[in-house]
Amino acid sequence: MDYNSQVSKCDVDENGLVFGTNSLYEYLRKITDTRQAKGKRYYLATLLLVMILAKMCGEDKPSGICDWVGKRVRLLKEMKILKRPQAPCHMTYRRVLQKIVPADEWDKLLHDYHQQRLKTEQEITLTIDGKTVRGTIPRGEVRGTHLLTVYVPKQGLALVQAQVDQKENEIVVAPQVLKQVNLQGAIVMGDAMHTQREISRKIVAAGGDYLWFVKGNQARTQWAIQRLFVHEMCNLRQGAPLSKDFQTCVQVSKGHGRLETRTIFVSTLLNDYLDWPHLAQVFRLERIRWHPFFRGRTRQVIYGLTSRPPERSSPQHLLDLTRSYWGIENGLHYRRDVTFHEDATRMTLGNAGRIMAALNNLVIGLCLLNHGSNVAQARRYFSACPADALLAVVS
Repeated sequence: MDYNSQVSKCDVDENGLVFGTNSLYEYLRKITDTRQAKGKRYYLATLLLVMILAKMCGEDKPSGICDWVGKRVRLLKEMKILKRPQAPCHMTYRRVLQKIVPADEWDKLLHDYHQQRLKTEQEITLTIDGKTVRGTIPRGEVRGTHLLTVYVPKQGLALVQAQVDQKENEIVVAPQVLKQVNLQGAIVMGDAMHTQREISRKIVAAGGDYLWFVKGNQARTQWAIQRLFVHEMCNLRQGAPLSKDFQTCVQVSKGHGRLETRTIFVSTLLNDYLDWPHLAQVFRLERIRWHPFFRGRTRQVIYGLTSRPPERSSPQHLLDLTRSYWGIENGLHYRRDVTFHEDATRMTLGNAGRIMAALNNLVIGLCLLNHGSNVAQARRYFSACPADALLAVVS
């Protein structure tokens, strides 16, 4: 594929590679190279580029990246990515991850790149959740690098990633990462840990809305919502009609070997009772999963609250939002663990785990943008067509 002809508004790097002026590769060239000039054989942007290409083509660990590049030196020279006939060694990639790339600058650069790709003409839903990179846990210890991510489920973009210090928790870092995002018109969702009054005020003050799940960390709020719906559920089981102060919606879906029924009940009766800022609705979500193979079922009941009023979010809309929240678990964290083997990759020195996690976020977004919704399938395709992977980075 002649990718040079497909790149408009282009520039040329030191190796003769043509790239677009708003491409990912242009952002990679902005990273500060902290190495000394003596002994430097490869440009930092080149090393990052081949790492991204190797990951798009199915490699996960630095050793695999090294082998992938080493066996394709001639091809990479033809693509004008490498100038030398030798490939970088395995430890070069580890040094890039551990200490050469400035972690804060790297996160800021990827945020700027994702921000320009964000589609703002549609409703923006943001999910916020944390994940410990288990491959960073040193032997004999129980805690490694913990990263908090702001994710756009419908677009596959990890807008912001920040490291949570061992002396802090996600509640402290969450307001800081949300400051980096334009919340005007956005809906922010998070698990029960982030169900906090102060962050709710800040989100609404910034022009957004929140949707939180309520558990034991807000015991009084959970008790009030649960008590509100208990009486209504009893009446329904006895055959009485639904009260006028309540609304409901039911969804049934089949997939992954199971049949799932999701039922949501919403109400505005607690708006003046609960001391929660900008409260507009509370809800009760019941999920029943029937597993035909095991001939059994599981049932889960979740309570929550939101600042979205009924005229802006119907029960159907709230049901869709609660389902899309799991996009950060299924669409990002699960893929990093299972498809990219992140937790099985030992990265205990320096910023290696943090940089590698951001690389995985980036490659997941590139695969989703350029080759549908199946990331594993996209990596197999790019492995067979590496020129298309390069085009996704330079255009």
